[in-house]
Amino acid sequence: MSADFWAGYISGAIGIIIGNPLDVIKVRLQAKESIPTGQATAASFVRQFESTSSLITGTAAPILGYGALNALLFVSYNRSEAALNKSLNLQPNLWTTWLAGAIGGLATWAVSTPTELIKCRAQLATAPTSSWAITRRILKNEGVRGLYFGGAVTALRDSIGYGFYFWSYELSTQWMSTAKEDKSSLSQEAAKVLLCGGLAGVMTWASIFPLDVIKTRVQAQTLDHAARPLLDDPTKPQRRLGAMEVAREAYREGGMRVFFRGLTICSVRAFFVNAVQWATYEWIMYELGQGKRRSTEPSAATL
Repeated sequence: MSADFWAGYISGAIGIIIGNPLDVIKVRLQAKESIPTGQATAASFVRQFESTSSLITGTAAPILGYGALNALLFVSYNRSEAALNKSLNLQPNLWTTWLAGAIGGLATWAVSTPTELIKCRAQLATAPTSSWAITRRILKNEGVRGLYFGGAVTALRDSIGYGFYFWSYELSTQWMSTAKEDKSSLSQEAAKVLLCGGLAGVMTWASIFPLDVIKTRVQAQTLDHAARPLLDDPTKPQRRLGAMEVAREAYREGGMRVFFRGLTICSVRAFFVNAVQWATYEWIMYELGQGKRRSTEPSAATL
């Protein structure tokens, strides 16, 4: 397999291991439909965890799934950008970078939807539940189709988000590039990648956070009463709501603020996770002879 596949896979898996504790808090903040005034904080949720095992809930599916997703993302992005620039006879630029990122994000739909669904339900379950148990339950009750519940809003979120992901990373690296790049030390390059990767992560989540809130609430819905505590409202009807219905309910619940609940903790997570992911990706590509520092002609929008 190609270098960008393995670089993407390994960096994605590492990112999940680092970011899962904060992701658990983010998801619970997003899905909580009724939080007393003054208690809707990340700290209030941290205090609810009885052990450190709660902070790694739902990690198994994302480590396997997100590693594959990240590999597919980078391969799709790199191939799409090259094809776009060749077919349109263009030099690498930020417009094709965004479009290639959006195509890459859309290509991850087949992996991201079931991964996100299982992760959310594992993180929101009132009792510790493994990713594998949730997967078996969904397959038994709904079949393979059940793993793709919420797929439309997930695809929209990923397409827009990853467009901004690669766009913001390239834009920030261009801003930070020195006039004499060949004289920059390896430590300076590493610091630049860490900072640019972190900024790209924050920019990405800020651009699609309302969609992510809707996706979380859509996928938190289940068919059976046993899992109803996921939404903390036993009066909800059996019929699961679509993305637009969920969005309207959320707005009636708390106005526009509800669509940004958990953004602060998510931004902190996004900075550190994506800083490490990009540093890992660039390092592996460098070691395999395909990194930026091995290139003789620096490009404005290549990885």
